Amino acid sequence: MTWIDDQGAARPAADIPAETEATTDLTAATVDVPPEIVAQSLRQYLRAWMIRVRSGDAGVLPVALALVAVFVVFQVVSPNGVFLSSGNLVNLFDQSAVFIVLAMAEGFVLLLGEIDLSTGYVAAIGGIVTANFVQPDLAWPWWAAIVVGLAACAGIGAIHGLIITRLRLPSFVVTLGGYLFWFGVMIILLGPAGSANITSPTNKDQQILSGIVNNNIPPLAGWTGLVAIVVALGGLLWVRDASRRRSGLVAPPVGLTIAKIGGIAVAGVVVVAICNLNRGRFLPIEGVPYVLPLVLVVLVAWSVLLEQTPFGRHVYAVGGNAEAARRAGISVANIKTWCFVLCSFTAGIAGIIYASIQGGMTTNINGGQLVLYAVAAAVIGGTSLFGGRGRAIHGVLGGLVIGAIYNGLYLLGFPIQWQLIATGLVLLAAVTVDALSRRGSAVAV
Repeated sequence: MTWIDDQGAARPAADIPAETEATTDLTAATVDVPPEIVAQSLRQYLRAWMIRVRSGDAGVLPVALALVAVFVVFQVVSPNGVFLSSGNLVNLFDQSAVFIVLAMAEGFVLLLGEIDLSTGYVAAIGGIVTANFVQPDLAWPWWAAIVVGLAACAGIGAIHGLIITRLRLPSFVVTLGGYLFWFGVMIILLGPAGSANITSPTNKDQQILSGIVNNNIPPLAGWTGLVAIVVALGGLLWVRDASRRRSGLVAPPVGLTIAKIGGIAVAGVVVVAICNLNRGRFLPIEGVPYVLPLVLVVLVAWSVLLEQTPFGRHVYAVGGNAEAARRAGISVANIKTWCFVLCSFTAGIAGIIYASIQGGMTTNINGGQLVLYAVAAAVIGGTSLFGGRGRAIHGVLGGLVIGAIYNGLYLLGFPIQWQLIATGLVLLAAVTVDALSRRGSAVAV
């Protein structure tokens, strides 16, 4: 075995300097292995991460750069630089919440290499059922209405999953049928009035549902909650990684753990500080909208499920190679069914958020556009259409990109057709990056 020195001369393997040999081993190991596994320090982690980026696995880097670029461009071209004002940023967060949660929903099936075209109208079913149960004729408490609405959505997902896995039908066809079927059911549930409102000023349960997006956490409570979240998440990260190090298991470098905790704290401080600025014209409006911690809870829950549990590992295994997963003893049918259940359940959360934004549900909801935005947000965020690669955070990033495009073009006075064109171009770019990264990974191997 020989190696090439800095002058281009061939040298025997015995003459390889220790530092070069370590770098070579790191390079070889990092192409297919996460950097936190091969790195012993934060510096080595960054080096390993750069190797993976050059090999085609850029992770969230492209969408993060795209998000920064979108924010900068719209801030420059928006009237009076209003795009980055606190009022508009909070509106952007609120508007993006539906896209974000729907993208996380769609992510469960995309990880399998499948697709769910019905999520837009399944979300509508969740919002309508919840809204109907807090009407005066039923008068259920808000929390019970939410439970029923989400249970209905989970049941829909179970139906889709069982049909796909037991009858071995393509998910595209089954969920396309579900798209049409649940669209019709939605119209039936709305009844002759064609709407289910949650805007009554005297109905406490309707006010709570409407307040998910429209009410805010008091500033002091927002800061207190942020401290609690950072301490809780930071403590969990530290204890988990320290426990793995003590047990001699693979664990991220200490510097990386500290950097993650610091990143969570900085991001939280920025968001809370923006939301706590007064954004009212006549009366003071300040505080974090309740929908933000709701989205955070969904993100943390699904991140833990996918990245820290045997179920999550099985999902990635099935998405990477279903036949290999089956031979390893994984019940592919059960994993797929549960992913469709979780997809529809999460879509139901998005539907409740949508109902809160709109003050109820009507037949004007465009479920087809919502599902396209959901798939687009997931893919733009970094989830692969080919299965086996993606995280819950990708739905958040992709949803923010779509929300920023929608919000920015609206501020500039562009009609809806240009918003759709811009989103379509960004989606095409994201799919291209995904395809090229996979091709690059194959070449590297």
